[in-house]
Amino acid sequence: MRHSLHYLCSPYRMEGIMTTAKEIIAHMESLKNEKQREVLMGFFKTGPGEYGEGDEFLGLKVPQTREIVKQVWKEVPLDEVPELLQNKWHEVRLCGLLILVAKFEALAKKSHEQDLKSVHARDGIIEMYLHYAEQANNWDLVDLSAPKLLGRWIMLPTLLGNSANEHPSLYSNYKRQVLDNLAHSNNLWKQRMSMVCTWGTSHQGDPSWCLRYAEMHLRHPHDLMQKAVGWMLREMGKQVSMDLLRGFLEQHVEEMPRTTLRYAIEKMDDKERRYWMG
Repeated sequence: MRHSLHYLCSPYRMEGIMTTAKEIIAHMESLKNEKQREVLMGFFKTGPGEYGEGDEFLGLKVPQTREIVKQVWKEVPLDEVPELLQNKWHEVRLCGLLILVAKFEALAKKSHEQDLKSVHARDGIIEMYLHYAEQANNWDLVDLSAPKLLGRWIMLPTLLGNSANEHPSLYSNYKRQVLDNLAHSNNLWKQRMSMVCTWGTSHQGDPSWCLRYAEMHLRHPHDLMQKAVGWMLREMGKQVSMDLLRGFLEQHVEEMPRTTLRYAIEKMDDKERRYWMG
């Protein structure tokens, strides 16, 4: 009851049902907060030469955007989402990505996993996500979308890459090709997608994806990728096997950037952290 009252009284609740990208954008622009906008532009490094150079913000906090997504995702047709993904405002692009996540999650419920219509629909969402991947051009946009889209998709049946297009495949080489293409891209955000999407597979008990892309990105020069690799290794160790993590460290600790190592061993006790850092 408390949740329902909060929703009804929410200042971010839209009047009427919004079904088009233009309506959503207009509503989000009406919530623009100049003070918060300046904070976010500094936090996400939008200055000259920084990783988020040129990105523009409305000044909305993530819970505001999530509230909008909660209200519209069922009504907004999938073909309206590209307009959101291509918008200049960071928060509008996030809204588009979270709509994709909400639609995908509804199609990925246990009862829909093998359903051909749901498989087709999930594949369509993934194709759209990959087509507009460069629009997820900051770490938050990647981290809030890739694990729940790509990370879930690679654990589910798919028709993509299946020439017969009749029998959904769970273990498709196409999935590996998709992630490899992202990993070998010259785009930092696509590279990060290939790494952080393994959060989902590790939480499903499969360490192979994390280990593959951790090795692939191990010598990455960018701080954001070093953190992502360490973070995913830590999650893999926590969710699957600390011994697997220790084995990876034994093999690679000499070549591993210190940032990656610090993130990977963060949940170990002090004695073991000192051992690895030494």
